[in-house]
Amino acid sequence: MLPYICLSWALLVLFTGSTVSEFVVKGEAGQDVTVPCHYHVRNKNAITSMCWGRDRCPNSKCSRPIIWTDGWRVTEQHSSRYQLKGDLQKGDVSLTIVNATEADSGIYCCRVELPGWFNDQLINHKVVINKARISTARPHTYTSEQTSAPGSTSESSSTVTRTWPPVSASEAPQTAPTPSSGPSDCLDVASNLQNTSVSLPSQQHPERGLYIGIGSCAALLLILVLALFLT
Repeated sequence: MLPYICLSWALLVLFTGSTVSEFVVKGEAGQDVTVPCHYHVRNKNAITSMCWGRDRCPNSKCSRPIIWTDGWRVTEQHSSRYQLKGDLQKGDVSLTIVNATEADSGIYCCRVELPGWFNDQLINHKVVINKARISTARPHTYTSEQTSAPGSTSESSSTVTRTWPPVSASEAPQTAPTPSSGPSDCLDVASNLQNTSVSLPSQQHPERGLYIGIGSCAALLLILVLALFLT
């Protein structure tokens, strides 16, 4: 009876093995992702070896091992992207994946080798690396483009139009008193001459047309006065 009980216990321990814990770790591509793993260190004699593997923890060792440590230093390293940045002598054997990628997603096994049969500490981690977040904000680019036709200049030409005020009767040159019929006719003639000089194509020199009109008016007035005196 006793041998049967011992055999049953041995088979139960062999097939069940150590208790395995499972956790989920999420990260983002392009960043460092830390997969936690710790064990209790009572004294220096409790410092022990451990390994990380890319698969679930088997009955012994690590499947597809990526890094090993004897408890004091790293003894084997599959890639420089896998690092143990924690204090090994204090039981911090967390795995850091440098510049993680989506291909790093999967199951990772942390196996701490403790003394005795089936006493190893086993932790399975499911690592999920998501795509990097893309910012929707776009940088604003301000460009100023100025084009001009060949042979032209960038300065625009401006045309200045001057409007000369009409000359009133009070501003006209004073002459000797004449009968009532003469000055009104002269003023009409001067007004007509002024309007004609303004409408001429030679508007580039309006002062010259104005002087000609005033001179013509004065000449007509003089002729009228002489004619009146003669008659």
